[in-house]
Amino acid sequence: MKMIDEKKINELLTRGVDRIYPSKEKLEQLLCSGKKLRLYQGFDPTGDKLHIGHMVGLRKHRQWQDLGHEVIFLVGDGTGQAGDPTGKKKTREKFFTQEELRINAKNYLVQAKKIVRFDGPNPIKIMYNSDWLNKLTLVDILGIAQHFSVQQLIERDMFQDRLKAGESINLREFLYPLLQGYDSVVMEVDLELGGSDQTFNMLAGRMLARTMKGREKFVMTTPLLEDAKGVKIGKSEGNVIGLTDGPNDLFGKIMSLGDDAIIPMFTLLSDVSLDEINSFNIKKNPMELKKRIAHILVATLHSDKEAREAEENFSDTFQKGKVSEEIEILIEEKNITLGDVLIIKHIVSSKTELRRLINQNAITDSDTGDTISDTNFFPKNGQRFRIGKKRFIRFE
Repeated sequence: MKMIDEKKINELLTRGVDRIYPSKEKLEQLLCSGKKLRLYQGFDPTGDKLHIGHMVGLRKHRQWQDLGHEVIFLVGDGTGQAGDPTGKKKTREKFFTQEELRINAKNYLVQAKKIVRFDGPNPIKIMYNSDWLNKLTLVDILGIAQHFSVQQLIERDMFQDRLKAGESINLREFLYPLLQGYDSVVMEVDLELGGSDQTFNMLAGRMLARTMKGREKFVMTTPLLEDAKGVKIGKSEGNVIGLTDGPNDLFGKIMSLGDDAIIPMFTLLSDVSLDEINSFNIKKNPMELKKRIAHILVATLHSDKEAREAEENFSDTFQKGKVSEEIEILIEEKNITLGDVLIIKHIVSSKTELRRLINQNAITDSDTGDTISDTNFFPKNGQRFRIGKKRFIRFE
């Protein structure tokens, strides 16, 4: 049993892990001693839809849960009001209210249940950081702020990028790390889990836990789900793949990703052994491997039966040329051209390919049969297109 536990601990600390602070060795020693930890990951519900990028952290949540540790799913309805600047090139145009965030959080919890357990043995606890952040007094905020310097906060890469670009830094989001860091103090956690892009915020919490509570707090960062070119998968870059997407849509979106996304998806989103993943020959059979990971993800988020049906639908629609379902392309921006979306969604690889398809009259309106001849064509809501012979898309 000890050997099995050590094997599980090693997998917990290595697969799907970017870095561990202060060190993997210290955390491994603590876990091997049998100590059970209290840990959390925070989710700011600034939208109502979790995506497959969130699955990386949720799967790590589940690992900690299965090993008997106390795991907290923290809803950031307090921090969400400040607005996390992580990855943002500009200040948000809209800041959310607690009421809006609470409504979105209900959807987050329903979707997260597909991967983690909120009931049954060792259920994950749900907490809301507005319960303490919204009660902070002026003296409390000043007490937290005294542990940071302006130089420390402004060193963040996204703030430096904004300064170079002449963009403003809103004081509201500038204070975000202080609020996230205070979560660790209040909950008295032993570890915080989060994506590698959250490292600064999590280390702020590690520092506050030490200075305000005299506690050691580990930080475990997980890699972002992205392809070999560094393009995030399931993020706001335009390739969102939601946990609530229907089986056919989910399968199709995964199949539309580049081949270089196959290994990251198998590694971070499946239980296929690393030895087997390392033996994959991407150049030889990318289609079959992509179908396999698409099946795994649809089965995880829906059912194995629906995964089989989605695979059959994909084969009929896109490999045999039958038209039965369209891939839904969700566009957040209203003013975006057809060509830009096709490139963002990796349906065409480049502007050169786009121009070639247009010159060959290979992009048509599925309903009217009209050929699209303008590279700057703006699609309408609900409009459907055939791209080449086997791609069918619908804009919503």
